[in-house]
Amino acid sequence: MKIEMGESLIMSWLRHVKECQIVQTNWKASARWELKNKEVLVDLLKCSDELFKSKYGYDIYKGNSGIEQILAQAEIDVLGLSFGDEETPIYAVDVAFHEAGLNYGSKDETISRVVKKCIRAAMCIYGYFGYTEGSIIFASPKVNPAVSEPILESINDISTVFNKVGLSYNTRIIANSDFSESILQPVLNTMGEVADTSELFMRSLQMYNLFTDKKPKSVVGSSKAEPKKISKELEAINYEGLDGLKEMKIGVIVRTVLRKMLEDGAVSSDEVELMQTREYSKETFDIQYPLLIKADDTNGESPKRYYSTPVVVRGVRYFVCSEWFEVAANNDRPYLLKWLTLRTYTSSS
Repeated sequence: MKIEMGESLIMSWLRHVKECQIVQTNWKASARWELKNKEVLVDLLKCSDELFKSKYGYDIYKGNSGIEQILAQAEIDVLGLSFGDEETPIYAVDVAFHEAGLNYGSKDETISRVVKKCIRAAMCIYGYFGYTEGSIIFASPKVNPAVSEPILESINDISTVFNKVGLSYNTRIIANSDFSESILQPVLNTMGEVADTSELFMRSLQMYNLFTDKKPKSVVGSSKAEPKKISKELEAINYEGLDGLKEMKIGVIVRTVLRKMLEDGAVSSDEVELMQTREYSKETFDIQYPLLIKADDTNGESPKRYYSTPVVVRGVRYFVCSEWFEVAANNDRPYLLKWLTLRTYTSSS
């Protein structure tokens, strides 16, 4: 079986950053499944075909006029389902890594292929899952400007076609520096808590880091961070910056970035004491319970509304509050991010 590191990276991103409970790589529909909402899909096919032919001269379907034939050829690199998520219930991600830059042939062919992948993913989501909302993403770490700019322009046309047939998918191109900030860096932030041997991208980095000669230096609070590169000095691959936090759900930030700051001694003893009070925790983080509770005070048992795995701060074990929300009526996220931006720290060795 062919292993694609890009797909493995996206699988880890959907599982640990987007918290999708179900993630599948190389997703394809079964020929035995019933295709739903066929009339809408036919309209989507017709509208998209006409728009991209008339505006750009792209024949995105290569003469295929039947919806069944188009979907029979469809394969989504990584599909994720998130239950109980108010943001989006489903993610369909295609990822391509071409070292010299995204290239499916000519410039027009490359753009046409990306457009087709996005629209065909929407057809699969609506035809087999029935979702009218979700995220459709094409991701690539390197896309040259001559290609990326017209692709981004085409995204607006894709959204126009979706809206015309009553679909509300958030279509995104994640490429170049955005790929690093939105996908790679958040995944690196979760690397320490992942031990699943099926996640080959994560395991390869963990193995590499076993042989590094020095610990990584990381800064939280900087607006930009130098990308980590493999070098002859064997610098550890890691990241704990704020650039990637926009993609991370608040619980992931608490379990990774905040937890590491506490473990590394980046929070003063005085503030650790304050974090054990309801008043400070409410004022600073807008949470309803003390951020920290000493494990000794609960006989080592994780209390309700706290994560089960304790954090060790200067030799003392604490349980960390798990009651964090980011909905319109109760949004703790800006409080946590404000606290993080005020603190710059270097990981202890």
